[in-house]
Amino acid sequence: MGVTDDRQTEEFTAFVRATGAQLHQAAMLLTGDHHLAEDLTQATYAKVFTRWRRVQAAESPLAYARTTLLNTFLSHRRLRRNSERPRDLGDADIGPPPTPGTDPELRVDLLDALTGLAPLDRAVLLLRYWEDRSVADTAADLGISESAVRTRARRALQRLRPLIDPVSERTRP
Repeated sequence: MGVTDDRQTEEFTAFVRATGAQLHQAAMLLTGDHHLAEDLTQATYAKVFTRWRRVQAAESPLAYARTTLLNTFLSHRRLRRNSERPRDLGDADIGPPPTPGTDPELRVDLLDALTGLAPLDRAVLLLRYWEDRSVADTAADLGISESAVRTRARRALQRLRPLIDPVSERTRP
């Protein structure tokens, strides 16, 4: 391994440290499962690493990684090749701890509600509302029209509201 390769590996490692939490959160919202989110994040970084020279030269390496994450998620969902099945571990599989100041029940209900949406709808909501991306940027990232982004977002939110509204009423003082 040469000096250039060592430097690029160090730069990639720094990139992963800086963006890992953000991409993992996005993966968690897309998959609704901590372990699948870890797998998706790892697969994304593997793909980004193989193209690291090109990614480094890009205007926004994070945007490239985010697009790779979404494409990997959508591709996996389309192909449905995953033959892994989760097993019931009871209390042993507790997942990540809740963030301080959040309601764990609301978090679980939101994740459950998101998993009930089509993968592309989840991706639209993630980009538009979690990542706070514009309609145009979301459309470009997903390769769909701006009107499709608006329509999918509206319909997905309509499907989520009945599932989330009873939960949010429980948390009101």
